This record gives sequence, C-alpha cells and structure tokens, in this order.
Amino acid sequence: MPARAREAAVTPPWLPRVWMPRLWFALAALIFACLVLAAPRAAQAQERVVRVGYQKYGTLVLLKGRGTLEPKLKALGYRVQWSEFPSGPPLMEALNAGAVDFGSAGETPPIFAQAASDALVYVAHEPAAPKGEAILVPKASPIQSVADLRGKKVALNKGSNVHYLLVRSIEKAGLSLSDITPAYLAPADARAAFERGAVDAWVIWDPYFAAAEAGGNTRVLADGTGLVPNHQFYLSSKTFTAENGPALDAIVAAIAEVDAWAKDNTDAAAKELAPSVGIPAQILSVALERQTYGIRPLDEAVVQEQQRIADSFHELKLIPKSVEIAGAVRKPGS
Repeated sequence: MPARAREAAVTPPWLPRVWMPRLWFALAALIFACLVLAAPRAAQAQERVVRVGYQKYGTLVLLKGRGTLEPKLKALGYRVQWSEFPSGPPLMEALNAGAVDFGSAGETPPIFAQAASDALVYVAHEPAAPKGEAILVPKASPIQSVADLRGKKVALNKGSNVHYLLVRSIEKAGLSLSDITPAYLAPADARAAFERGAVDAWVIWDPYFAAAEAGGNTRVLADGTGLVPNHQFYLSSKTFTAENGPALDAIVAAIAEVDAWAKDNTDAAAKELAPSVGIPAQILSVALERQTYGIRPLDEAVVQEQQRIADSFHELKLIPKSVEIAGAVRKPGS
C-alpha cells in the first residue's frame, strides 16, 4: 500500500494529518504521567511498618531520639512507628494483642505476658544491672532491715521487674508476701504515696529510683545485689519474628550501636534523655551509671534465671499457670 494510503487508513477523516504527531505525543505524555504518579503508591503499598513500643527511659528512647534505626529499616523496605508506654506491663499487653511488634521490658513483665498468651518471643537482653532497682524507705523511718517490713504497706508496680525484687528480698528475710500489704501503684502514684507517708516503703527502678534519692529524704533498704540480676529484655511476637527476621537483625544492630555510644558517653546520653523523661540530666547520669550495656542473645544461664522467676511466681499464684522460657526464645538465624 502506498505511504499516503496507509496514512489515510490510520487517520480518521475528521482529524487533520498535521495533528497526528501531536496526538501521539500527548498520549505518550499521559501514559508517562500515570506511571510516575502510580510509582510512589506502589512503593508505599509495598512498604512495611515496624511498630516499636518504648518506655520513657532506656536504650529504645535513645534510639528513637538519635534516629539511627530508620535508615537501617528503610533500606529493607520498612518504616518505623513509635509508641510510648508508661511501664513494661502495658507494653507487653500491647505486644500480646498485636498492637506493637517490638519492645523492651524488665524480667517480670514478659512472664506475666506469657501467662496470658504464647504470642511473645525473647529476642535479646542486656547484662544484669542489680543496682538499678531498690527498696526505699523514708530517711527517718524506723525500718532498718527488710525483716522490719512485716505488717507494713509496700508500694510497687504490679508485674514490673521490681515485683521479683520484693519477692526475693522478703524471702531472704524469712517473710512471705502475706506478711506485708502490697500497694500496687504506678511510679508517679507510688512516689506521691511514699512522700505523704501513705506507704512505708517503695520498690522502684531507675530513673525513678535515682530521682527519689536526689530528693534527699530516702534511704536504700536493699537493692538487687545478690538477689536479682535485673535484666532488660527485648521482645517481639512469634508472627513478626517468623516473617521479618532481617528487620529484627537490623533493630538489634541499631541497639548495639546506641549501647556502645551510651556506655562511653553517659553524660551526653543523660542530656539527650532528659527532655523526654522529664528528669534533670545530672540525676539521669546516676541512673545510667547503674545501667548495663551490650545487647546479646539469651544464653542458657539467662534462660534458667528467667525460668526460676517464672516458677517462683507460679508457686506464689501470682500467675495462673506455669510458663516455659526456653520455648519462647528466638532461635539463631530465625
């Protein structure tokens, strides 16, 4: 077919031939624009979210403030969503409920969480920090030993790491939980009750411990030395762990970097934490000196220690059933 005939065949009779190149150019531009607009939406649809639960104090809040986790996870196709919790127990409840994917807590909150659900996984831990929690009494209190707590009212956050400190302390003193009156209060409420004399003693962890000491009207009856290790655990859910191993590895690597920095820069870390915690940096420095650093997988000794806590709580009927720690520990490479 002659060229003129072919052109006439593809060109509608009502469209001048001079417009034909412009039409094809406009159509190509429209297709390109649609592809450009669709690309971010496709990328956004593929982007996954890691929901990290943190408390106002500790390595995770430092990690959030320093912003070093985001680029590590972005490279893997994730973005980070941060959620603040007042203490370990509600954070573990959120983990059980699937509201967060990763978080940290002391020794006791995960055990209470395990007794309620089999959803969580121990990912890693920090070394023992027994001096980071204590039983406090007013400076002028006649109470001179843990044995003197018999018949007294003791404030603590139920299910928190200090719950086990209280259990071990009174056991060593020859007492039982029935010999005292526990007052289950969150840290702010417990401090108010302690300062107005509504309770006789207060079992608390850093940085609230350091802040109470700085107030000048407290005396340490006992800390965790020789009684409890006071580990900090990092936890995730079984579902998240099974499907997002590289993301978990990236989180652990980011925490390790912050740990290494904070260990050698206590005062700088305290200054970074002060605005979010609401406690002066000089007080936080005291707490951070008692903290330990060096995130690592759980070894057999840590698993056994955590199992002893779980067994003790079950025997005391503080949890409704026995739990197994070893079966909830993340396996290497998973």
